[in-house]
Amino acid sequence: MRKSILGLGVTMLAILLNAAAFASTAAAGACAAPPPELGAFQPASGAKSLPAVPFVDAAGREQPLNGLVGMGLVVNLWATWCPPCVEEMPALDRLAGQGKALGLRVLALSADREGAAVVRKFYDVNSIRNLDVALDRPSRVARALAATGLPTTVLFDAAGREVGRVVGVAKWDAPAVIDFLSHCLAPPPVDAPLRT
Repeated sequence: MRKSILGLGVTMLAILLNAAAFASTAAAGACAAPPPELGAFQPASGAKSLPAVPFVDAAGREQPLNGLVGMGLVVNLWATWCPPCVEEMPALDRLAGQGKALGLRVLALSADREGAAVVRKFYDVNSIRNLDVALDRPSRVARALAATGLPTTVLFDAAGREVGRVVGVAKWDAPAVIDFLSHCLAPPPVDAPLRT
């Protein structure tokens, strides 16, 4: 009896490990062919995870970036004074509006020194309705992500692993980009339980 239970345990462990490896391979395959609308996409080199640095929310509280594991995450570094950033904000806002249904979260982190008030004003003037006011002060997230300029958008899968990044503008609400992000970043669907 003990041998059969042990054998069943070993078999179940092997099945789970194979399933995890398959899911990782499938996710990597889903991320292998970004659409042209994604702009200057650069695949991640090496295993990089969400850094343990804080960003600042609209109320001025620090929130841990690495606490956002569980959904695909689109981290956009931007500023109101950056023309290419301003250009892509409406598309990011539309992506954020669809995010929950896609298993994604869009986190736009402003580098504006004037704080949340200037971001709120920008959102009001430009009808940005789906993005939360959030700040990267004093550029802690940008430094931790080794961002070289604005806008930079870093893409993380649901496990918090960096998949790639886009330096410059992308068409975030283009159907091909939304499809790519939902397959590449979002958590895998929960399969039916194994039957024995």
